[in-house]
Amino acid sequence: MIAVIDYGMGNQRSVEKALEEIGAKIKVTSSANVIRKASKIVFPGVGSFYDGLKELSKRGLIKPIKSAIRDKKPFLGLCLGLQLLFEESQEAPNIKGLGILKGKIKRIPPEVNRKRLKVPHIGWNQIHLTERGKESRLFKGIKDGSFVYFVHSYVAIPEDSSIISTITEYGIKFCSSISKDNIYATQFHPEKSQEVGLKILKNFIEI
Repeated sequence: MIAVIDYGMGNQRSVEKALEEIGAKIKVTSSANVIRKASKIVFPGVGSFYDGLKELSKRGLIKPIKSAIRDKKPFLGLCLGLQLLFEESQEAPNIKGLGILKGKIKRIPPEVNRKRLKVPHIGWNQIHLTERGKESRLFKGIKDGSFVYFVHSYVAIPEDSSIISTITEYGIKFCSSISKDNIYATQFHPEKSQEVGLKILKNFIEI
């Protein structure tokens, strides 16, 4: 069973429908006990860094998430679910992230606007596989340059660049996904990315 974490900040219904479409057995939950029993974890999210952490804390989900990752369960973070894995964010100064991955979340810089590109970055864009991405089981069968769907104003800056699986360009080149051990996370929304996104989700449930 795959636990889809419900902390009031995700588009759980879209994620739920996409996973059901590829035949996954899932449970949308905010129960620590269900998370402990799950074989895999999906951690979606839409919204702010501060509100996400506040809701996780309020529901007592921080410890179960860290325990699941420590127990080597396959873990997939989506959008805000990627950002919250890091140590801190410019969106919420002085607020500590989960700290599972070393690095910071930074706002897409102003020079993007000077190139007449809007922030937030919304819509379809390409992902380019790094060496890590080519080896990652999450991107098995995914072609370099595939288009996926984004909605975000902030990007991850991992301390260890070797965990970056894909890079996307939007005025700047930024990390659009990571893979490290049992942890996978995407800045884009696989559940909104049609066939490519469904393939990525299917790859995850087959890990």
